Amino acid sequence: MTSKRNLKRFLFIAFSVILFFGFTNQVFAVDTQEIQSTVNGLLNTGNDNQTVNTFVLLTLLSVVPILMIMTTSFTRIVMVLSFTRNALGTQQVPPNQVIIGLALFLTFFVMKPVYTDIYDQAIKPYQENQITQAQAFERSEDRMKEFMFKQTKEKDLQLFVDLSKEENNYKSYKDIPMTIMTPAFIISELRTAFSMGFLIFIPFLIIDMVVASILMSMGMMMISPMMIALPFKLLLFVLVDGWYLVVESLVRSFQ
Repeated sequence: MTSKRNLKRFLFIAFSVILFFGFTNQVFAVDTQEIQSTVNGLLNTGNDNQTVNTFVLLTLLSVVPILMIMTTSFTRIVMVLSFTRNALGTQQVPPNQVIIGLALFLTFFVMKPVYTDIYDQAIKPYQENQITQAQAFERSEDRMKEFMFKQTKEKDLQLFVDLSKEENNYKSYKDIPMTIMTPAFIISELRTAFSMGFLIFIPFLIIDMVVASILMSMGMMMISPMMIALPFKLLLFVLVDGWYLVVESLVRSFQ
């Protein structure tokens, strides 16, 4: 009796599995056919250029974070804020999320005139079918070049012009390709950020040296000077309203 019951259970389970997989394969087959027919319908509508442009735009979306970092004021701002935290010696205070968030909002504040001009001169006319997509990209690129050109040192720009081995005499920033403008802008931003970071480090370095000298004169060799100097650095930073001065200097450096 037990063997018959086990046989019945096995046949019932096997029959159920066969029905389940048969039904699932049917559903998957229908879904695959529907998806394939939908894709073929989209590709055979005759709007080949529009389809390709859509794929290109979707691909460019993955590059937006890199463009956000390399063609805006974000690089200088986030580096100076990081230098400030390191100069204070507070380790992970403020945390990375706070620094990046503040850098993003300051970037939007600094870049607001640029983005406003891009919207008024490129995006809005394109949405109203007054200009083509190529013209919209060209106007947006020219406005970004204007911003980067003002922040780029002539020495850095000339470096990449010479390295490109192009004999073109660029009459204005509009004629300079982005492949030359972008790296020149980045190294200029790095130089400016390091210069500001050096100036931020000086007062805190003096405090560290004074505290270390006092501890050595008192024979307190086992106490870390960083631990004693940290409260004094925080006190100095609060008294002079350090974050106000740092943010003000950052924003005015782009003006």
